Amino acid sequence: MTPRRLFTATVLVVAALSAHGADWTTPAEASHFRTTPDLASTQDYLRRLAQASPGKIKLETFGESPQGRPMTVVIASGDGTFDPVAAHAKGRPVVLVQAGIHPGEIEGKDAGLMLLRDFAVTGKLPHLLDNVVLVYIPVFSVDGHANSSPYHRINQNGPESMGFRGQAQYLNLNRDYVKADAPEMRDWLKLWQHWQPDLFMDIHTTDGADYQYDLTWYLEDAHKLDPAVSAWQQDTFANKVMPAYEKRGHLQSIYLELKDGRDPRKGIENFGSGPRFSTGYVALQNRPALLVETHMLKSYENRVLATRDLVELTLEQVARDAAALLAVNRKADAHVIARAADPSARVPVTFRLDPQSTPYTFKGYAFQITHSDISHSDWIQYDPSHKQNYTIPNWNGLLPDLSITPPAAYAIPAQWDQIIAKLDAHGIGYQRLTRAVKVKAGTYQLDHPQWANKPFEGHLMLRDFQLSEVNREVELPAGSVIVPMNQRGANVAIHLLEPQAPDSLLRWGFLNAIFEIKEYGEPRVLEKLARDMEANDPALKAAFDQKLHDDPAFAASPEARLMYFFERSPWYSAQDVGAYPVFKLDAGALQQIRAD
Repeated sequence: MTPRRLFTATVLVVAALSAHGADWTTPAEASHFRTTPDLASTQDYLRRLAQASPGKIKLETFGESPQGRPMTVVIASGDGTFDPVAAHAKGRPVVLVQAGIHPGEIEGKDAGLMLLRDFAVTGKLPHLLDNVVLVYIPVFSVDGHANSSPYHRINQNGPESMGFRGQAQYLNLNRDYVKADAPEMRDWLKLWQHWQPDLFMDIHTTDGADYQYDLTWYLEDAHKLDPAVSAWQQDTFANKVMPAYEKRGHLQSIYLELKDGRDPRKGIENFGSGPRFSTGYVALQNRPALLVETHMLKSYENRVLATRDLVELTLEQVARDAAALLAVNRKADAHVIARAADPSARVPVTFRLDPQSTPYTFKGYAFQITHSDISHSDWIQYDPSHKQNYTIPNWNGLLPDLSITPPAAYAIPAQWDQIIAKLDAHGIGYQRLTRAVKVKAGTYQLDHPQWANKPFEGHLMLRDFQLSEVNREVELPAGSVIVPMNQRGANVAIHLLEPQAPDSLLRWGFLNAIFEIKEYGEPRVLEKLARDMEANDPALKAAFDQKLHDDPAFAASPEARLMYFFERSPWYSAQDVGAYPVFKLDAGALQQIRAD
């Protein structure tokens, strides 16, 4: 052995002996799970782990919070595979485990510290990551984690002080995946694009009902995923991981969204998810994802240990048949890319509850429902000393509702840079035009918009509108972007750009300006316009008279009566109010652009 190799081997042996001799009690364990460590203590512990286990754990910073805190990601591997290219070359799935997106629900952080310790330094799980690369976010919302108080989660049993659901700008990161308003989310999206994980786990704690289960879990509905991906995740978790989990003494259930929180006997239903949520977004990325919800009324120790065991068993199962997971993910990506060549393809963008329920055994507690003099409603009170099972209806199934035919490509004029910036945030590929191009394209005309009456996540959501499809010859200026659909991120682009998608940029209010009138007519001018229009169009006059008869509010509003005529005049139509500024190109139009 050369002197250099002898020196390196000696250092590793000394480090290993030092690691085994050190006190590796995590901060949460040291407090007997009364408390959870702050960010600095968490990072100190992780740095100690990394220093004591060279070649197994690496810490990186993947962003900075609005308040200037570093966002840490841990990469763990059995042989020092610390980048995605090497992981994919070795055929090793990348599993992204995320904790603390809601920092009051922080079990995933403390569970992760314990799991990494047992993998890296104590010798309990030395081979856990031989065939899997773990990418672990101990605290996603670091500013929310720092904003700690005993009074943030009223319905939770510990720890003594808890982080806040919103980040420093009062945004809920688990409603931000598509709109990507928060700097933390934009950094997360870069991390996702860098690693392109093969499996995602998001660790939470419930609010809501009381029941026997330590933990509940949720998989996105089969209709939202590639069939092979859906089959893989259903088999992996329902048939393999969860039975093994219960053998360790835990009790688990599918996610329990009560139809009526005041009476569990009325059954459970799908909470809807969607691309604004973590697992809904990951489904658009053609990847399996598990939402984990520990039970808020169980002890913090119970919740941390339940999470630790579930993550460990998941990693073991993924490693057991890594090739199968990699194969279904490749197949899903290839299917999305190939779909662009199929003019008959349909992609669902909204879903509805399956009206057919199935019976489900709910392991709950006895309860009583009484009338409340305070709320003048029903009040449910559980009795955890008496376990009781109920057979209840389960409406968790979803069915596609509205579906669209994807174009060969979308076209976005250069001036709509806010839309283009969202494509950049999500890593959606496009080409920029170097010169102006005229092309026939499809688009939408949007009328009668109705917004929510209060803000949600910093936006007034566009709740409803009337949509009609139109074809136009448009001139796309130089700098416009062409977004082809033969790319793995096509589903994300569809949900950003199709108006009726529940988390489209239109729905979130990024395009509200298209509904604004910029040129107006004074009442004295509109009075004359209305008389001229009535004289020239008896049918218009008859329709106006009928609306006066049918709509008292309209009849009582001088402004509305005059606008009735203005909105039907060329002075209004020339403003293109409600003209959607995203265009759909068929294969012929796309070929024309590429040929020009």
